[in-house]
Amino acid sequence: MNLNTTISDLYQQVRRREISPVEITRECLRRIDAVNPSLNAFITVMADSALDEAKAAEAEIAAGNWRGPLHGIPISLKDLIDTAGVRTTAASALYKDRVPEEDAAVVQRLRAAGTIIIGKTNLHEFAYGGSSLISYFGDIHNPWNHARITGGSSGGAAAAVVSGMGYASIGTDTAGSVREPASLCGCVGLKPTYGRVPSRGVIPLSASLDHVGPLANSVTDAAIVLQTIAGYDAADITAFDIPIADYVSALKVDAKTLCVGIPRSYFFDDLDAEVASAIEHALNTIRSLVAETKEIQLNIPTDRSLQAAESFAFHAENINKNPDLYHPETLRRIRSGEKVTGAEYIARRRELDQSRRNICSTFADVDVLVTPTTPIPAPAIADLKANPDALRPAELTLLRNTRPFNVWGLPAISIPCGFTQAGLPIGLQIAGPPWREDLVLRLAYAYEQASTGHT
Repeated sequence: MNLNTTISDLYQQVRRREISPVEITRECLRRIDAVNPSLNAFITVMADSALDEAKAAEAEIAAGNWRGPLHGIPISLKDLIDTAGVRTTAASALYKDRVPEEDAAVVQRLRAAGTIIIGKTNLHEFAYGGSSLISYFGDIHNPWNHARITGGSSGGAAAAVVSGMGYASIGTDTAGSVREPASLCGCVGLKPTYGRVPSRGVIPLSASLDHVGPLANSVTDAAIVLQTIAGYDAADITAFDIPIADYVSALKVDAKTLCVGIPRSYFFDDLDAEVASAIEHALNTIRSLVAETKEIQLNIPTDRSLQAAESFAFHAENINKNPDLYHPETLRRIRSGEKVTGAEYIARRRELDQSRRNICSTFADVDVLVTPTTPIPAPAIADLKANPDALRPAELTLLRNTRPFNVWGLPAISIPCGFTQAGLPIGLQIAGPPWREDLVLRLAYAYEQASTGHT
């Protein structure tokens, strides 16, 4: 079996019964046994239940009951997404033995689609960081160079996808935690519009900024997964009842009608030279694919007190009872929200709502925006560990270009657009108007088909 096969290739073979979900799942489990010891991408491997699910999928498909493109396909979940009867740890000693009674909403949808849940991936503790170097279960290593970080907080999800230990993963993104590791590890990472995918049953970092989205090996695969997990959830107060497009069909719509905005100020500042070169090359390709590109200016939100306050509010009780069960740096970050007053929180929340309304006017002139995903490639683990004071500044640099789109709540994707001379991936970010994941995916797919950056 070709480990590099995408979901879009594989599901047709499954449907025609040319390959069995049991074969696929066993191959992924063999890959996990071989590769995970060096990458540390998984916290929990659900081998027995995954094989049981694969056997059930095989029987259903044989009986003519094919549920859709994820039926019998193994994927993983970031380990702050609840799974009934299987521990969900958030990579923290505090939750190392926590076993939920109910699946998160996204897991319920995946199971209804016949997806095989192969395991729970490692992450930056409580998703509060962009390096994945702070985890009760140890560091996560980049598949392209084990001495480099994966980014975070969905570092294990990205590493699992890129190294063939599953065909997609579900991550979360509060400041870039899907797109940044996708960029540093060389896969596709999609953050949908805020409220497009339910977050019920996901351990929060910041309820106003948290997004749930897929990491995958192709734009088509990301669209397939999004199609399954998107949609209104009446039990989720962050969810919106907005119609969903046919994301997979939208990929084939010609990008020639699109006008692309390029916000150079801020997003293109202080880029690594090789990142800058790869992005300019990608922009040249995009110019050949679309109707027009134009440079624009954006007002960038930079305040982080809302996230800090919401994170502290969630953790306050446990911090008072068990502060020693948090990594000291995680504890410091959470406590940074302790002094945010109620009045300040209300003011920041109003600013967020206003910012989300204001950004819509940008799309009167352009259809989508294009930026680098991260200003630099993946840093070395040893360098960050040798100088702990450099860790947070490095993470903030890596998340600089992704964070504004969480504040705005816009759909945004990172796709591979090249490599450094040292063989480290570089990512291109495409964002669009609220609820227009179809536009973002359309340009991402057109670029992916026209370029060799993803190879």
